[in-house]
Amino acid sequence: MRDDQEMLARLGELLAIESVAGVNCSEEAPYGTGPAAALDYVLGLCASLGFRTKNCDGQVGWAEIGEGSEMVGVLCHLDVVPAGEGWDHEPYALTLTENGRAYGRGVIDDKGPAMCCVYAMKDILDSGVSLKRRIRIIFGLSEETGSWEDMAYYVEHEEAPVFGITPDADFPAIYGEKGILTAELRMPLKNSGLLAASGGTAANVVPARCSVTYAGADGQPITVRAEGRPAHGSLPEDGVNAISAVMEKLAAVPELNSPFVDFYQTHIGWDYYGGKMGCGLEDGKSGRLTLNAGVLTVDGEDLLLKLNIREPVTFTTEEVMGPVRAAAAAWGMTAVLIEENPPIYMDRDGPVITALLEVYREMTGDLESQPAVIGGGTYARAMNGIVAFGPMLPGRELTEHMNNEYALVEDLYLCRAIYRRALEKLAGEL
Repeated sequence: MRDDQEMLARLGELLAIESVAGVNCSEEAPYGTGPAAALDYVLGLCASLGFRTKNCDGQVGWAEIGEGSEMVGVLCHLDVVPAGEGWDHEPYALTLTENGRAYGRGVIDDKGPAMCCVYAMKDILDSGVSLKRRIRIIFGLSEETGSWEDMAYYVEHEEAPVFGITPDADFPAIYGEKGILTAELRMPLKNSGLLAASGGTAANVVPARCSVTYAGADGQPITVRAEGRPAHGSLPEDGVNAISAVMEKLAAVPELNSPFVDFYQTHIGWDYYGGKMGCGLEDGKSGRLTLNAGVLTVDGEDLLLKLNIREPVTFTTEEVMGPVRAAAAAWGMTAVLIEENPPIYMDRDGPVITALLEVYREMTGDLESQPAVIGGGTYARAMNGIVAFGPMLPGRELTEHMNNEYALVEDLYLCRAIYRRALEKLAGEL
């Protein structure tokens, strides 16, 4: 398309906004100055493209085209996880390389897909095609925190879509998502056998670095460090957990007597599937439970470990948390569930997924890939009738939440075309 370069330029401007939620929050910017700036930017862009726009008290925003009593929703998020370390390129910028890659924090999760949808809507508006439903892109600001007050605000105060998509997962379509649990395990620091600890940036990211300090035989502090490889918390096996690496090193220190290290090695170690914790659950619909030890820190007088757990769709929260609490209690620890997103399971043969699958196959020629259930959590959980659809194509490297996050430029162009056709079908033909 003639303005693909314009889309990339606007994406670069959006990536330059460091929109990590929870930093410098205020009444005017409830999720922080970065997400607020990102929302102002995209609403201004959408208005310049001819969309109707609304900023909903800084909680969420939307931009809309078309006419009709019903509305198709496109749910995106503008917040990002922290950049972390180990980048070869500036994380808060768009870097295009000779091998066709576009680097930057948020380029695949979720600013790049959001921009593809904005320009897909522009293409529809410019074409003059007749639609029977409006198309509204809804911009969330706190998806990565897991709390989703932004979408709760939208549901309470704004019009609900009849159905729609969220471009924040995989093609060809996602018809189910595992439950997401975040748990905090605490042990009094004085009982842990350690002096200090710091590892990880978020529960839903495989930690890239960790350092732990303990008292040596002579009473002097000794610090042990390790580096890992970050990955999305729903796929801990794709990364290398730096906390686990440090615990393995500490377990090999003969003079160290640390109940926390012993607990970690007994119940977590390098097990990504909850088996050592006693919650190694699995079902035929969504596969195995995954468990990510995402953050290790000192919080007041406690040593705090945050776990991110993805539970199969047919199990209950208690079937997961019961064994976790029991394992923690046996070592003098407490385990508290601090965040829960229940699993969702949709009709894979329903009209929306069927329509999206037809579009995907028409645009890509891929007749083999099938709709799936994932461990990740998307805004499909936030409203009825929403289906996760792209942007990841089968076989592509997963780089969301990792350093050197990238997308292929040709994939961004293809996503724009796929989303245009999908929205035309949902708003005009279904």
